[in-house]
Amino acid sequence: MPSARRMILGHVMSGLCTKMNRTKQLPADLMETPLNRCLNTFDITLLGIGHMVGAGIYVLTGTVAREMAGPAIVLSFILAGLVSLLAALCYAEFGTRVPKAGSAYVYTYVSIGEFWAFVIGWNIILEHMLGAASVARAWSGYVDSMLGNIVANITMEITGEMHEQLLAKYPDFLACFVCLSYAVALAAGVKATAMINSILTTVNVAVMALVVVLGFWYASPDNWSLPEQGFMPYGFGGVLAGAATCFYAFVGFDSIATSGEEAKNPSFSIPLATILSLCVVTVGYVLVSAALTLMIPYNEINPAAALPDAFGMRGITWAKYAISTGAICGMTTTLLGSLFALPRCLYAMASDGLLFSCFGKVNTKTQVPLLNLALSGICSALLALLFDLEKLVEFMSIGTLLAYTIVSASVIVLRYRPISVEETVHLAPDTPGTDEEDGGPALPGTTVGAAGGGIDSSSQSSTIDPSSPTSEMIEIALAGRLRPQFRWLEPVLGRCEPGVACSGAVLMFCVLSVAVCFQLENSWDELYNGTWWALGLYGFLLFCLVACVVVISAHHQNKRGLQFKVPFVPYIPALSIFCNIELMVHLSFLTWLRFFIWLSIGMLVYFLYGIHNSKEGELGTSYSMLMSTSEAIRGWGSTSTALGGGTKVTVTKIIKGRISRKTAGDRQAIVDDDDDEDS
Repeated sequence: MPSARRMILGHVMSGLCTKMNRTKQLPADLMETPLNRCLNTFDITLLGIGHMVGAGIYVLTGTVAREMAGPAIVLSFILAGLVSLLAALCYAEFGTRVPKAGSAYVYTYVSIGEFWAFVIGWNIILEHMLGAASVARAWSGYVDSMLGNIVANITMEITGEMHEQLLAKYPDFLACFVCLSYAVALAAGVKATAMINSILTTVNVAVMALVVVLGFWYASPDNWSLPEQGFMPYGFGGVLAGAATCFYAFVGFDSIATSGEEAKNPSFSIPLATILSLCVVTVGYVLVSAALTLMIPYNEINPAAALPDAFGMRGITWAKYAISTGAICGMTTTLLGSLFALPRCLYAMASDGLLFSCFGKVNTKTQVPLLNLALSGICSALLALLFDLEKLVEFMSIGTLLAYTIVSASVIVLRYRPISVEETVHLAPDTPGTDEEDGGPALPGTTVGAAGGGIDSSSQSSTIDPSSPTSEMIEIALAGRLRPQFRWLEPVLGRCEPGVACSGAVLMFCVLSVAVCFQLENSWDELYNGTWWALGLYGFLLFCLVACVVVISAHHQNKRGLQFKVPFVPYIPALSIFCNIELMVHLSFLTWLRFFIWLSIGMLVYFLYGIHNSKEGELGTSYSMLMSTSEAIRGWGSTSTALGGGTKVTVTKIIKGRISRKTAGDRQAIVDDDDDEDS
């Protein structure tokens, strides 16, 4: 009996890793969706701008300039914008690959596996809940400061203060009401939401332009060179601390990727809207922060209401009302962006079976997941009621940075992963090499192997017309294989399946980046002073990091079919991974503790429900039943092995049975030699 239990346990554990690493198979028609595809590029761009330009510019700017960076807040916003741009490029490529709701969750599911996809999706849920709550809290605080703190005083008189370190000073009923009200407004449908967002974002951008023009008109260059303080009163460390905080201002661009399932032309709109909105917001933040610190000395800035007070000190009282209007509009669009993205992430995870099926239902009239929207509004309202802005912002950063890291890693993994045998490739009827199975000549640069032919890893595709179908097939088949100029790595990597070495190098790069960032945090003084062990350790770690990048870049990429491609892969995604990990290391221990508590709850949901109800598990069961028949074994046997290893497979073997003849006269089925022998 004990042996039977061990056998059962062994069977369960052996399948666990397979289930956790299974990837999402995309449907044949990526554009099919129950949601309403009605958003154009302009709508999506304004959605991204509106989600980013809110509490960051009207609340965060004053806090960072006064307490962290001084006039060097300009550099802080530039650094934060550059780090965000690295991640945005990766999001833009995935938006072209996978035009589905769910953002980083779907991207990770397609490229890395189910477990990490659930982790990212679970953190995105937290990110958008905290984002909505933090902006509602900032909205309430801004309105309250304009009214002379009447709301806060009345609330504390009625309820008293909450004497708890983890909670806010008092319950913010106004912020709670704002969250619930905007959730109800979003139920009208995505087109109405986009129209409201466009109007409010336009007002907000106009107010930002007014702030910049008036700020530079009343600017005094002496405010950037105060005695004994200068441009960087807190040093470069203050600039980095400000950049880590300013990063919060850019987290809204992933809502663009979330709208992929409601975009008319996602492969064009998502990349363009992502890059355009991030550039516009970065320029706006830099100009507004420069105007603010040039207009008044940084040590006289009021963190609670920086811009209105600055214009009040200059005697421009009418501008205070215009700025207050822009602030309300900006924070409203940011709140709408968070409450827009959160229900769609819940919908994507529930549609895949990883969350409860009730969250996968879409209202047929409004084409909006109403249950998800109601839950999102209630949870965000409760967070806004009980927690203050500082705790919400700090807790929100960790999930965002983790999502950016995984997306950047996924771009590298997919670029170097060979094409799966399930993908259909269309060739012209006269493509050279398609007659190989009938005894015709092989493709140029191929060698015959045990399975009937194969591609030599040293094949030169440069001799073939890049626009020809043959060239496309060779590029697809070479993906994940060593380049000819890196043959000296074959003794180490030659036995790896295509794409495996690159995936392992990405994993090692992430682990080594964590080690380097932790060492920089804990032993920077030793490195700065030139201590021998610190120099040796950092030298070794940096050598390993560079080696990982070299291993990745030594392989062929597959860039076919992408309307937008991240430039300089793997260098830009690798830099994005390192920068995100560096910012994560600087988060406080309490933030990490809260993160692991939230993650533990997610693990219970996944292992008790998601892993057993995954739609990919159902597909896997059907596939296993198909493979149990002798016909399936004969038809799929030659393609069940990867493109590499000990058995070489020709390009035509990879696509056997998938070639579509486009000429009108060629309507006969393609019959294999094996089928002829059987008959």
